[in-house]
Amino acid sequence: MRANPLPEFIDWKIEPGLTGYEPAVTEMESRVEAIRRGRAPEKVWLLEHPPLYTAGTSAKAGDLIDSRFPVFQSGRGGQYTYHGPGQRVAYVMLDLRRRRPDVRRYVEDLEEWLIRTLAWFGVRGERRSGRVGIWVVHGDGTEDKIAAVGVRLRHWVSYHGISLNVDPDLGHFGGIVPCGIRDERFGVTSLAALGVPANMTAVDEALRLSFEEVFGPLRDIS
Repeated sequence: MRANPLPEFIDWKIEPGLTGYEPAVTEMESRVEAIRRGRAPEKVWLLEHPPLYTAGTSAKAGDLIDSRFPVFQSGRGGQYTYHGPGQRVAYVMLDLRRRRPDVRRYVEDLEEWLIRTLAWFGVRGERRSGRVGIWVVHGDGTEDKIAAVGVRLRHWVSYHGISLNVDPDLGHFGGIVPCGIRDERFGVTSLAALGVPANMTAVDEALRLSFEEVFGPLRDIS
């Protein structure tokens, strides 16, 4: 049994425009502390960043090929990744003490959320052992990453989260070795590159419906 009942809702906020990385991290950390102290409900924050690279805790210096955009050190797990316009980032702040204090299960739930979201658009997303995130398999056997997962916990409250490529400039990934994977069989893709005519509004709706299936009810906030 859980020590405390789950809240009736999770705040769901969609941020307009582009949000700088450092202000986003500051706001996340503030909300995480408020959740930990029982002063604020859990939250999912959807946004887009201007073009930038982030380095996770396992990032290798050699995987930064061309620092054409600002580079930020990130406390999340993983290696280098790209964020930019056309990519939906969702920062997920959940109290795993009240849910299940199991990091592996939490990451699997985030992946399940992405898989269900992609299914709304007829895209089969798959997990791969040793390669965190969601992958799309092509007929020639190659695989492209369409969504990334990178999390951090503070006193069992999660932050950072997921990113889903809707219609970003895929050429921007060329400045890094995404997630440290150098194998030429593995690249990056997006819904647009797969020929899926989905806009951000449609993706957000699919994300919302799928999130509620996996994690529980949401409440819109401004």
